[in-house]
Amino acid sequence: MFVFFACTKTKIKYSDKDVFRYNEHSNITSLDPAFAKDQRNIWAVNQLFNGLVQLDDDLRIKPDIAKEWTISENGQRYEFTLRKNVFFHENEIFGEGRTRVVKASDFEYSFNRLLDPEVASPGGWVLQNVAQFKAKNDSVFTINLKKAFPPFLGLLAMKYCSVVPKEAVEYFGNKFRSNPIGTGPFYFKLWVENTKLVFRKNKNYFEKDEQGNKLPYLEAVAITFLPDKQSEFLQFVQGNIDFMKSLDASYKDDVLNTDGSLKEKYAGKINMLTGAYLNTEYLGIYLDGKESLPVNSIDIRKAINYGFDREKMIKFLRNGIGIPAINGFIPSGLPSFKNQKGYTYQPEKARELVEKYKREVGKKEVEITITTNSNYLDLCEFIQRELQKVGIQTKVDVIPPSTLRQGKAGGKLPIFRASWIADYPDAENYLSLFYSKNFIPNGPNYTHFKNLEFDKLYELSIQEVDINKRHELYYKMDSIIIANAPVIPLYYDQVIRFIQKNVEGVGINPIDMLHLKKVRKHD
Repeated sequence: MFVFFACTKTKIKYSDKDVFRYNEHSNITSLDPAFAKDQRNIWAVNQLFNGLVQLDDDLRIKPDIAKEWTISENGQRYEFTLRKNVFFHENEIFGEGRTRVVKASDFEYSFNRLLDPEVASPGGWVLQNVAQFKAKNDSVFTINLKKAFPPFLGLLAMKYCSVVPKEAVEYFGNKFRSNPIGTGPFYFKLWVENTKLVFRKNKNYFEKDEQGNKLPYLEAVAITFLPDKQSEFLQFVQGNIDFMKSLDASYKDDVLNTDGSLKEKYAGKINMLTGAYLNTEYLGIYLDGKESLPVNSIDIRKAINYGFDREKMIKFLRNGIGIPAINGFIPSGLPSFKNQKGYTYQPEKARELVEKYKREVGKKEVEITITTNSNYLDLCEFIQRELQKVGIQTKVDVIPPSTLRQGKAGGKLPIFRASWIADYPDAENYLSLFYSKNFIPNGPNYTHFKNLEFDKLYELSIQEVDINKRHELYYKMDSIIIANAPVIPLYYDQVIRFIQKNVEGVGINPIDMLHLKKVRKHD
């Protein structure tokens, strides 16, 4: 079996085992790292570009184009020493040599571009705490922060912070989105939008594997754009694509058992990987609403948390994919996760809290409304049935996603379904949702939770350079969230990947990044 790629003058032929194929349901909008906002763009950009640092599958910061770095004692100055063997992808824009080595000035240019209002990159926020960045010489790049921010290295691992060559951006202008030139393990070859995207092996790539072999192993990556998930599944089962990243609800019962394992008819044909994902699904409670609303009572918020069986919900509604959120708001995929005690299913305790509230306020009924979109209707209806058993009359209001976002931001929804996917691998990303100075629109505090002790700990944590001390502060803050219950954590999501038996090295990680530089295929 062979795959043919159309080129300007010739057709290049590779055996099927040299090409990794996957499908994107939505069309990729840009291959410019400055616009790597959505996963569809991020995955493609990750094959083409590198930054100063990178994350491994355990979310540890590793060298990338920077071979080493130092951080000042006050945590505000970072100095990166660059490798001298990293070259941009070959292209005639570089002149006779067709390429050149990456210099510190390229990072200075790339970071300035992120901040340029004319570029209008959605990634400019990554540098909001940066006071200055500068190329000290060709191989040393320095960054000074306005104040210490220990998660900063994790931010630099985001694809927004990839290095791009000035020559290419100036030559292609707005068309750089479809003519990307980077330093990654693959280079851009062909893009027929909504149809196919092709990358080829970068033979000048600087990274090697643990045995000293040059990366990548594959000759090419081919991405298709079938919008229908059932068609994608059929293509995968037939062996026409190598990898599938999710399951549609329409056929998940055909593929998975209720414990999350593959059904027997697929177990011998494909491999499935599951792992923690930095995503907490939850119900948020707006705390600045009418005082008469039941959710303003901590007893009712705790009753809701105790009143439904998260394990049963995951088993029967998500076929075991997901981890019941019984350990607070910080998800299990983070290094600072401490498995602390949150809320478990305790219906009797929930009933007692409901009755206590009724006595104190003189009400005969407790009524709440949960607002969601159609994608999570089954979960909310499950919670509705469970809460009615403990004395909470629950209505589920289904609205479009855009209306839900607006209502959540405007404080119009007493209880809203939401999720928080980490932008960078640090628990500060989750705890920032409860810092009082982050009330919408100044930040992501949709619940309007305010607690002086929490704010004090948060401010200490973002200045604490010692990682162990910082994790202890995170633990204390998560405990305050559990005690005050401004949210009802539902589950910590999981990454799920389906891979053909002849593919190895895809891996899995809590930020659901797709790395293809160490992927191999065999007959």
